[in-house]
Amino acid sequence: MRQEFDNGYVFRRIDARAKVFIEYVPAEKGWVPIDAPNYLLINCFWVSGQYKGKGYGKELLKWAIEDGKKQGKDGIVTVVGTKKFHFMSDTRWLLKQGFETCEQTTSGFSLLVKKINPVAENPKFKDSVKSGTCENKKGLVVYYSNRCPFSEFHVQSSMTETAKKRNIPLNIIKLDSLEQAQAAPTPATIFSLFYNGKFITTDLSSCMDSRFDKVIGKQ
Repeated sequence: MRQEFDNGYVFRRIDARAKVFIEYVPAEKGWVPIDAPNYLLINCFWVSGQYKGKGYGKELLKWAIEDGKKQGKDGIVTVVGTKKFHFMSDTRWLLKQGFETCEQTTSGFSLLVKKINPVAENPKFKDSVKSGTCENKKGLVVYYSNRCPFSEFHVQSSMTETAKKRNIPLNIIKLDSLEQAQAAPTPATIFSLFYNGKFITTDLSSCMDSRFDKVIGKQ
């Protein structure tokens, strides 16, 4: 996080001992495979538990929009699940706040935009994510980055043990740089699980032995 502040990264939170915060960055510096020049990209946006329904989400979003206006940005963009995905913002709530869907992938991701400049060009996903698959078509493939402090442990420890127990081939790909993240086959660069080449989930808990079979069994 300290490294990203030099790239214009912003972390804002409500003064409460809970997950009530928003993160955003110029989209050109975002660890997400999208083309969105002159937009701000919302990364993690979270209002948890008892703090829901109190207007905190709207206040946090307002801060991002005001920052966008001050910086002369064309708008705000974010990646979500077309249907709700784990560890991603609430799609329906954002649509109610004036965001619009500008693109979707076959693997279930949507790119949402809220424009400040109404005539600006729409953001779009990079070609690397549009097939919804990864190059390796055998066994499990995990893409992750340190955008979340918990990803490293769950992938390197829990997922390794889970795959070994089931004798399933596992390929772990850590996204160590902005360039790698922007060329990834998934917009969920915090954590994405593929099975036999197909995108499965953004749910980090699927690494755990107790959750893995339930997630994979649906496929």
